[in-house]
Amino acid sequence: MITVVKLNTAGKVKIQYEGEIVRHLEHGVVIQAYWKRATTDLGYVRFEAGDRFTEYYYSDRWYNIFDIADAHGQRKGWYCNIAQPASIFDERIEQIDLLLDVWVDPRGALLLLDEDEFEADRIMSAEVRLCALDGLHELLEVIAAQREPFVYASPTGQGQA
Repeated sequence: MITVVKLNTAGKVKIQYEGEIVRHLEHGVVIQAYWKRATTDLGYVRFEAGDRFTEYYYSDRWYNIFDIADAHGQRKGWYCNIAQPASIFDERIEQIDLLLDVWVDPRGALLLLDEDEFEADRIMSAEVRLCALDGLHELLEVIAAQREPFVYASPTGQGQA
């Protein structure tokens, strides 16, 4: 088991939970965790007890990616956080969340989230803000190219590789 610690821009703990490492990457790790909180309805997706989160953390990228499926294995979509590169230790992963988020539904439609929070933040330095925007652009390129883990159904219903 590994503990994930999500920090706000001031470096304070926002949330922490446990997951299991399922794969090591050259510059990161993939873990699996399960939603154990009350149902949360974000309007575009509902997180419910038993939802499986396959989470990709990178020590060299300014984002992370959560591939989310329900308890029966049906993909709900991908939730992506723009964040500082992860600090990955033997027993924990720490990452500072930089407020911008991207939701990708199972068919590849995008929602850019929390731009107002990002703009309003007064703690982030100008350098970190620029890195966050670069990370967002890189993430959008990965999504558009359908690189791992973004494999979704095309409009005809056929999966893309």
